[in-house]
Amino acid sequence: MNINGSIALVTGGGSGLGEATARRLAAAGARVAVLDRSEEAAALVSGGIGGLGLTADVTDAGDVEAAFRRTIAEMGEAPRVVVNCAGIGTAARILPRDGALSIEAFERTIRVNLIGTYTVLSVAARAMAALEPLDEDGARGVIVNTASIAYQDGQIGQAAYAASKGGVASLTLPAARELARFGIRVMTIAPGLFETAMSAGLSPEVRATLEAGLPFPSRMGRPEEFAMLVQQILENPLLNGEVIRIDGAVRLSPK
Repeated sequence: MNINGSIALVTGGGSGLGEATARRLAAAGARVAVLDRSEEAAALVSGGIGGLGLTADVTDAGDVEAAFRRTIAEMGEAPRVVVNCAGIGTAARILPRDGALSIEAFERTIRVNLIGTYTVLSVAARAMAALEPLDEDGARGVIVNTASIAYQDGQIGQAAYAASKGGVASLTLPAARELARFGIRVMTIAPGLFETAMSAGLSPEVRATLEAGLPFPSRMGRPEEFAMLVQQILENPLLNGEVIRIDGAVRLSPK
């Protein structure tokens, strides 16, 4: 897909991986709608790239549909690129020392990370399917979702997070197969340890321990490197129905 001139929508675009993706796509010539739960964050990023700021809860289908309607109204067409970066990180044991249940935290994590991703994917697919094909292959658009290496290497306390990201990874192939007849590709990126808001609160000691376990490079990933992979996925038409780990060859230990 030629990114230049395309319309893109990035969820979780107000910070972290989403912000880096929105900025890279804009630099490549895309017109970008930045969707975030924070109106201020969405406005800040979209204002800096000449894009459109949108506020929505990705778990609310009505919110997501309204965001797509506004994008179409203000940009003239549905997005041909949708990148799902919205998500939350949670840590809760199945059997904590105090014996408390963590079902509520599990349900919320599934709702945001998995159901939120599916909601955006569903709305995006309907909008893309109505577009005219771009080329002789019949391509109409690309949807890129975000999982995590925790879906394969989930640590103690990551049952909810790993399950939610495992769901995102597992829906990739059936979604790609179903949407193939509409010329819509579906891919998923599973990032490892990255410099994001989730890692910002780590102590220097914890950070040093984590980085010591990273084979190469022995540092956390930069959001710009995630965004680079998004661009490569968009530009390579044979990438479809696959989950790509971007992790520097790390495999997480049990804890």
